Amino acid sequence: MPLPPGTPLGPYQILAPLGAGGMGEVYRARDTRLGRDVAIKVLPPHLAASPEVRARFEREARTISQLDHPHICTLFDVGRAPGEVGSGGIDYLVMELLEGETLAHRLEKGPLPVGEVLSIGTQIADALDRAHRAGVVHRDLKPGNVMLTKSGVKLMDFGLARTALAAAASGALTESPTVSRPLTAEGTIVGTFQYMAPEQLEGRDADARSDLWALGCVLYEMATGKRAFEGKSQASLIAAIMERRPTPPSLLVPLLPPALDQVVQQCLAKDPDERIQTAHDVKLELQWIASGGSQAGVPAPLAARRRSRERLAWAMAGILALAVVALGAWVLRPTPAPRVIRFEVGPPRGTTRLSWPRLSPDGKLLAFLATDSAGSVRIWVRSLDGIDAHPLDAVVGSARPFWSPDSRWLAFINDGKLMKVAVAGGPAISICDAPGGFDGTWGRSGWILFDGANANDSIRGAPASGGAPTGVTFLDRAHGETNHAWPFFLPDGRHFLFVDFRAGGVNEVRVGRLGSRENRAVGRTDSRAEYAPPGYLVYESAGVLMAQRFDPRTARTRGDPVPVGDLASGSVGLFSVSSGGGLAFRPRGIQAASRLLWVDRNGHIIGEAAPPDQYEDVVLSPDGARVAVSIVGEQPSQRDIWVRDLRRGVSSRLTFDPGDEFAPVWSPDGNRIAYGALRGDEMHCYVRSAWGGAEDSLGRAAGFYEGPFGWSGAANILTISHVTATNHWDVYALSPEGRQPPRPLLQSPFNERAGRLSPDGRWLAYSSDESGRDEVYVVPYPGPGPKIRISTGGGEAPQWRGDGKELFFQGPDQSMLAADIRAGTTFVAGTPKILFRIPLAAPGLYRGYRCAPSPDGQRFLVNASSGEATAGRFIVATNWTSELKKK
Repeated sequence: MPLPPGTPLGPYQILAPLGAGGMGEVYRARDTRLGRDVAIKVLPPHLAASPEVRARFEREARTISQLDHPHICTLFDVGRAPGEVGSGGIDYLVMELLEGETLAHRLEKGPLPVGEVLSIGTQIADALDRAHRAGVVHRDLKPGNVMLTKSGVKLMDFGLARTALAAAASGALTESPTVSRPLTAEGTIVGTFQYMAPEQLEGRDADARSDLWALGCVLYEMATGKRAFEGKSQASLIAAIMERRPTPPSLLVPLLPPALDQVVQQCLAKDPDERIQTAHDVKLELQWIASGGSQAGVPAPLAARRRSRERLAWAMAGILALAVVALGAWVLRPTPAPRVIRFEVGPPRGTTRLSWPRLSPDGKLLAFLATDSAGSVRIWVRSLDGIDAHPLDAVVGSARPFWSPDSRWLAFINDGKLMKVAVAGGPAISICDAPGGFDGTWGRSGWILFDGANANDSIRGAPASGGAPTGVTFLDRAHGETNHAWPFFLPDGRHFLFVDFRAGGVNEVRVGRLGSRENRAVGRTDSRAEYAPPGYLVYESAGVLMAQRFDPRTARTRGDPVPVGDLASGSVGLFSVSSGGGLAFRPRGIQAASRLLWVDRNGHIIGEAAPPDQYEDVVLSPDGARVAVSIVGEQPSQRDIWVRDLRRGVSSRLTFDPGDEFAPVWSPDGNRIAYGALRGDEMHCYVRSAWGGAEDSLGRAAGFYEGPFGWSGAANILTISHVTATNHWDVYALSPEGRQPPRPLLQSPFNERAGRLSPDGRWLAYSSDESGRDEVYVVPYPGPGPKIRISTGGGEAPQWRGDGKELFFQGPDQSMLAADIRAGTTFVAGTPKILFRIPLAAPGLYRGYRCAPSPDGQRFLVNASSGEATAGRFIVATNWTSELKKK
């Protein structure tokens, strides 16, 4: 029953009603002791009648009363007065009386300016942080519980919703304590549900992360004027919360900073474990955006001043007019073009094998991969105005990093997961599953795109905040498309470049769009492509880095391409551009020199087999007396096969063709060598005498690439890796004597490579990425029979000991491993053991063997990185596009 004015409640006197809701009536009252006005909430009978609820209510009220914070409505008192309400009197709360309007009332007028969104959001997050640190969870954060006052935000009804839910356990969910009217015509339940986290709807206990979900909903509504989740009924609303992701705010309000999208999406992750974990982090993110760190093209302070633009424009016009009169002569003088600055970045101390330079979008940082002294490949980050680089915590293997739009995170794919790691430090965080794939891109829309699960897949995508990946592009196999790769977002965060691979080697750069199956062709390419403001497409052609005028709106190039620099051999991805006008690439002529070292089974160096050179593939002859290697020449992608007599220390060149020869393998008698070679636009297998002589072409399947990995005497076949019409690797058999086309040994939707038969010709070892990363397997030859996995933590390039009693393979961390083998009519493999780790030289184009065991397995010839400065360097240029305008 409503209380009339003048009703006493202890030392308080009712003055006037303020509102009512499912949790009771709210009144303006006078504190007769202190002479101040307060707000009093009178609890309804169904709560006041329960002694357990009252006791719990009083405990929480005492806790909340201690939350002394400028953005939390202060709870002064809790009491009981005699009366007719309830079974024993009137239970009430005494709170700070707030003058202003609720955020719900303000939102009825539409979205807030971005400056207000960031300010209000920061204050709410600060209040939540204070409460969460005290162990108090709000559980019913919504615009109706946020009061906007002259002194700032005041968060109301802190922690009391928990009591309401406990008391209502036997009935329906009710409205929050202070809402005096529903936020929609659907009623109080819909108004409550719209800000509930999935775990609350599932009946699980709410914690601090549930408040952060609600905060994400409030931020979304403030920024867009729309609720993050809508539904015509309770069921449809719950389904939207549980299953759907809201449209990014910046797509509804274009002037919003994209970094706000990311904060909202991090708050609205369905799984609490994948959600941003503390209100303090939300506060810091919002403060950072407000300081202008969004890189959105329109910084947050500009949007906050949109109301004063017209006035500012008039003032600026007057100032400019005076400037023209006073400084006309200077205005007419031509403005000098920004100066182009170029400099080198070398390897950090103790590292080797620099690769994959990645400039941050703001152009201030350079990330790259380098191998440390322990043989671990890490991401290193260096400020362009500094000298030293520092490694991040994550060990990434062969993953290729790419930046977040705000330049604060680096993402990469490793061990079947899409990961991210903060540049400021900390462990890597899993975003979603990503079986296979190498390259990715992180857009302003909050989405990450990456290569598909295998080499004949399309582009996949997932929100940066987490979620199951989905297909973004769709292969048109009827027109010869075999796979899509190398995505790169354009500035709007919705369109993106990618490479469309086709049967026959005719590949195209295309432009796709999020949410659409349609895409447009840009032009043919033999590499990945990136977009550089103010309007250039950057890509590689025949070892030269090129830039060409490009309009991202029409997806059309114009004019002639202009050379920018010569890239290192085989460096399809070793360049990067930034929106801040930067360019980084690995130049030609500095590929890592390497050394051929003899090591024992413990990795101790026992001798050097050849002087330093640019070695790639390393294969010992059957008797261990000679080694065949491929050596990189002066021109990019130009290798030749050499044979070195290890006893005499004499090397002889075997191939002289101006093309590219690689991946040598010895015949069982040591008299011939087979190898792969590039002739025109095709790669095929050839064979010639190990002492020199004419080259013989082996059987081929026209148009498909192939390279050898083993030569079995027992089976009289060459095992080759063959790229099929679906653009993935399979293991084929090829006759070393005739000209028959190759026949398949292993075929699947995955990549099978490096097949080698055991000395007795009965077992085939190979690597496959069917688990999401390369592992070593063995199957019987010619089959059928069971498949046996050998490696347990990744592996490739298997090789047999001369007697077949051990299988060696290379691990993902620069290690050489060995597994004992017992084979006859059955096959039994022991647990692989790490023999040693040595920083290996860069792999060849076809993952050639970089560590060759002697026939008895007691020593190894290792293609080791030299560890010198020649292990890699990058060229970095600033303002580089200003030179293109002159050409």
